Amino acid sequence: TLSREFSTTSTASYSSSDEEDDISPRERPQVNSKGFTDFCIRNIKHADFGRREIEIAEQEMPALMDLRKRAQGDKPLNGAKVVGCTHISAQSAVLIETLSQLGAKVRWCCCNIYSTQNEVAAALAEAGYSIFAWKGQEEEDFWWCIEKCITADGWHPNMILDDGGDLTHSIIKKYQTIFRGMKGIVEESVTGVHRLYQLAKTGKLSIPAMNVNDSVTKQKFDNLYSCRESVLDGLKRTTDIMFGGKQVVVCGYGEVGKGCCSALKGLGSVVYVTEIDPICALQACMDGIRVVRFHEVVKTADIFITCSGNKNVITRDSLDKMKNGAIVCNMGHSNTEIDVASLKTNDLTWEKVRSQVDHVIWPDGKRIVLLAEGRLLNLSCSTVPSFVLSITHCTQALALIELFNAPEGRYKQDVYLLPKKMDEYVASLHLATFDAHLTELTDDQAKYLGLNKSGPFKPNYYRY
Repeated sequence: TLSREFSTTSTASYSSSDEEDDISPRERPQVNSKGFTDFCIRNIKHADFGRREIEIAEQEMPALMDLRKRAQGDKPLNGAKVVGCTHISAQSAVLIETLSQLGAKVRWCCCNIYSTQNEVAAALAEAGYSIFAWKGQEEEDFWWCIEKCITADGWHPNMILDDGGDLTHSIIKKYQTIFRGMKGIVEESVTGVHRLYQLAKTGKLSIPAMNVNDSVTKQKFDNLYSCRESVLDGLKRTTDIMFGGKQVVVCGYGEVGKGCCSALKGLGSVVYVTEIDPICALQACMDGIRVVRFHEVVKTADIFITCSGNKNVITRDSLDKMKNGAIVCNMGHSNTEIDVASLKTNDLTWEKVRSQVDHVIWPDGKRIVLLAEGRLLNLSCSTVPSFVLSITHCTQALALIELFNAPEGRYKQDVYLLPKKMDEYVASLHLATFDAHLTELTDDQAKYLGLNKSGPFKPNYYRY
């Protein structure tokens, strides 16, 4: 017999007795108050609660709401059939409803089995959206939900909005005819973008794709500023830890790593960084952070955070060497950074502590604290600031509009960055929130700099 115990994942973000049972949403009747049945969620009864969550998010997402008002008359997405695979949160619900008001028809599923806000999924289903998502899905459920979004009677998607690439690859693998007839892909994650470039390199990308992840507004605001706040939120909610004096190892000093380190240093943690890139490593050094190899600190550090976008950054050998009580978590999109599968062996015992928190116990009694089973910490265990997601979702909406309405021939079968002008437009929409007033160039100044007075103000090679 196995000596370990697998943790039971949380099945709901809104507590209630009827959500704590073992009945899969796939086995329950699904119908809203208007008789609509084309969805699969945890519990439609929580729709009102979810609607209030969405209304709160709308107040912190001024630019996306402004875009909705400006463009809903023209309906620039009229005729678009968008299949989406993202986190299902109050903020993404604002995006989904914005796309609908701009003319698009949508079907949506989640990109992470732990990040769905069940009450928000219920609110969307009650409003008549085809949503297939609930918190605590099994792996089989995840792929089933993707299938339900792709295939439906009379449904022929022509646009993809993806976060991680799982939806895109499912369509390429199983529905080549549908894929070749699409107008484009919008991808927002490091992992998904990497997979798109691989497809383009091998000639398997038969439609244009927009790399939103590397847009300036996404990189700086979602990756850096958002993670600077949400990493602390996720760790506090799950472990109640005090950060002062703790030794923290952050694997990767890209935008996400920079945000995490900034937050942890601000609360008095002793921060170390592991890096493969000498430029990022030098940046960490100039920011006063020790750059080390993992084995140098694995036995003494208190917290380990991966955010490299790579695989097997923390292996079983490293986990074996960690001290008792070490906390291990991931801030990268993919769940490949921590080798969680290597912990599911007969010699280790899994003990569920609370939602998304597991003790993994070694035969000698040593235990580590594993958060969200190695999946994305902030969206699995806490929330992300709505204002930052207003920036990201605004960028995604504009990318969809651009690809859908682009004249034939503008975009080839390749991966493109969001035009600089759109990046600046997204940023400008958010300035009013801070009562910020841009300085305008005079004609003489614009001529001297060789710029159009209305932008773009920086060349594509400029590093912000």
